[in-house]
Amino acid sequence: MSVEEATNETSPAASKAAPLGSSVIPIVNKLQDIFAQLGSQSSIELPQVAVVGSQSSGKSSVLEALVGRDFLPRGNDICTRRPLVLQLLQTKSKASGGSDDEWGEFLHLPNNRIYDFAEIRREIEAETNRLVGAVADTGVSDKQIRLKIFSPNVLDITLVDLPGITKVPVGDQPTDIEARIRTMILSYIKQPSCLILAVTPANSDLANSDALQIAGNADPDGHRTIGVITKLDIMDRGTDARNLLLGKVVPLRLGYVGVVNRCQEDILLNRSVKEALSAEEKFFRSRPAYHGLTDRLGIPQLAKKLNQILVQHIKVLLPDLKSRISNALVATAKEHQSYGEITESTAGQGALLLNFLSKYCEAYSSLLEGKSEEMSTSELSGGARIHYIFQSIFVKSLEEVDPCEDLTDDDIRTAIQNATGPRSALFVPDVPFEVLVRRQISRLLDPSLQCARFIFDELVKISHKCMMNELQRFPVLRKRMDEVIGDFLREGLEPSEAMIGDIIDMEMDYINTSHPNFIGGTKAVEAAMHNVKSSRVPHPVARPKDPVEPERTSSSSSASQVKSRSFLGRQANGIVPDQGVVSADAEKAAPPANANDSRWGIPSIFRGGENQNRAVTKENFLNKPLNEAVEDMSQNLSMIYLKEPPAVLRPSETHSEQEDIEIQITKLLLKSYYDIVRKNIEDSVPKAIMHFLVNHTKRELHNVFIKKLYRENLFEEMLQEPDEIAVKRKRTRETLHILQQAYRTLDELPMEAESVCSGGTDTTGVSKHLDLPASSSMYSTSSSPYSASPSTGRRNRRAGDEHQNGYGF
Repeated sequence: MSVEEATNETSPAASKAAPLGSSVIPIVNKLQDIFAQLGSQSSIELPQVAVVGSQSSGKSSVLEALVGRDFLPRGNDICTRRPLVLQLLQTKSKASGGSDDEWGEFLHLPNNRIYDFAEIRREIEAETNRLVGAVADTGVSDKQIRLKIFSPNVLDITLVDLPGITKVPVGDQPTDIEARIRTMILSYIKQPSCLILAVTPANSDLANSDALQIAGNADPDGHRTIGVITKLDIMDRGTDARNLLLGKVVPLRLGYVGVVNRCQEDILLNRSVKEALSAEEKFFRSRPAYHGLTDRLGIPQLAKKLNQILVQHIKVLLPDLKSRISNALVATAKEHQSYGEITESTAGQGALLLNFLSKYCEAYSSLLEGKSEEMSTSELSGGARIHYIFQSIFVKSLEEVDPCEDLTDDDIRTAIQNATGPRSALFVPDVPFEVLVRRQISRLLDPSLQCARFIFDELVKISHKCMMNELQRFPVLRKRMDEVIGDFLREGLEPSEAMIGDIIDMEMDYINTSHPNFIGGTKAVEAAMHNVKSSRVPHPVARPKDPVEPERTSSSSSASQVKSRSFLGRQANGIVPDQGVVSADAEKAAPPANANDSRWGIPSIFRGGENQNRAVTKENFLNKPLNEAVEDMSQNLSMIYLKEPPAVLRPSETHSEQEDIEIQITKLLLKSYYDIVRKNIEDSVPKAIMHFLVNHTKRELHNVFIKKLYRENLFEEMLQEPDEIAVKRKRTRETLHILQQAYRTLDELPMEAESVCSGGTDTTGVSKHLDLPASSSMYSTSSSPYSASPSTGRRNRRAGDEHQNGYGF
């Protein structure tokens, strides 16, 4: 049977795939051409078939056999040094009203049909040398060469011919040539959208195949790998590849196809690909070992299988592909819109500037009010941060302050004594309380001003977050706007700080002890006396009885009554006197005497004798002459000297019970009134900041922008763009145009092609393989249209008997 007959025999199968392939694969090819304009910038991975294998494994021969023409560079060194994206497009034959012409087109040579395939080979070599040099052993490049082959003798397939895997650098090749090639291959085959055509020569150990090994790394489950076994005609005599093709050595889900390549002698003798296909047919017919493997042998079956699997693979990926293109289109359109358009006229520039200023003010207000479309879900932002500063920082910090933490009891006692002046006070004076409470109120000024400064900083941050992307194209305008809003915020900060100072001054100027929440004097006295008495435990001391004990007892009881009626009575030394009582020392030193000689009801001999002596001395002094009297006086009396007061006077270290009560009263009054003022400050300061700073800025910002920036002589300066913005605008415009083309191209798909995995049957089984669980292995022997089960073999043999398919064994 001739090659033409074999092709005609396969045409029914091809015709079954042709409607599907003609509707899907050309669309994907068109998408590939569209996205090729983006180069490495494209993030859309399209379905394709990558051909991998070791050097001299027969990859190029397989590709030429699929095309039916010689067009690839050949040699002993690395022939494929750049990825070749080969798109095979089936045209109508002459019998179908078309033409039998075959030609190629390079993407870098648009609208240039090349009918001479030898010229196509030379162009591939020239384009390769242009990038990586004319010497074949200098290295490889990952920049693609894109070639379309139009022929009525091919099926729609997209293939990527990758450099062959090499082990040892040759000549001037870099030492890492193997790593470079493996990295390049993996960059293609690791994508889930890429099918892998793993080419392995039959005269090598399949278990050690470089192609299968690297395919297993990228596709461990084997969902996307198709095996091709070449050079079946040069296996050792007595051996065959039947077990390899049946998947008994290394199973593959999508199976294997065996082919026979042209040998080097055929190439040197310029034997055509058609002649090689005829020789391949004769070889398989003459080998009984390959009978019953019709669907696994020959280039026609490989083309048919690749076409069917690629079509099903594309259909499975179409929904996700459309979604990714749509998302990329929206994102690119948004980015392009942010760059805007260039306007040259003054009116256009004015309108553009006014639009920017208005949008900026709207964005500023939205961030403050929590209505921004770009609201963060990971952290507080905008007005929420202002609320946090007010409630969680300012208010909480004030509530943690103890108004008496920096006041000791001695400080309070000193203030009380200083307030009495040169007199002793009968009651606790008001002045110490007012002085101390004003001092504590003044401490609230600094945190209040800090709160205003914090809010100012937050407003500056909010202003920087507004329209960041939009204003990137106008750095001068951004700078001017930042300066204007910075000055405006500082202007709003000044009245805020002044108002805060006035609030503190008002609280200090009038101490309102009539406030309903103020504890008051009566409650403070009761609480203070209770605290002092509960903290002091009485310790009775036994004293010897003396004749005046009853008097002392009565005197003590009367003194207690005086204290209970008025605990505020004081003497100059701060001790309340016991009326009608003489000290114990005087009581011990003075022996009893007559009542007539006693003073204050207490007998005193010494005091009575002293008075008599003083009377005699006075009488003698008056009766003597003046000179004699003075001289006599100086001899009888000694001079009394006083101690000089120290430079710093402090009260005594010991406190009386009365003083403890006075200190407690002062503390209670101080804390009570401080809490009243603190609550007023916690309420008034945020209100002042919101009125003078936050809301004032929000209300007047647009007017300030118009007044400061909307000037015709500033339009050109402020709307000047940097060069990189123009480059980005051009790039995004091109990307947007390409994505729009791709989206429209997807709309060209017919309805039957858009219905993915619904309706028609999957003749290849690739769709169910793509849906297998991740735990499955590429070495699984589960049933497949290409698996080697006995029933499949019997079915194939029966099909071969009933109707010759392929080579008709």
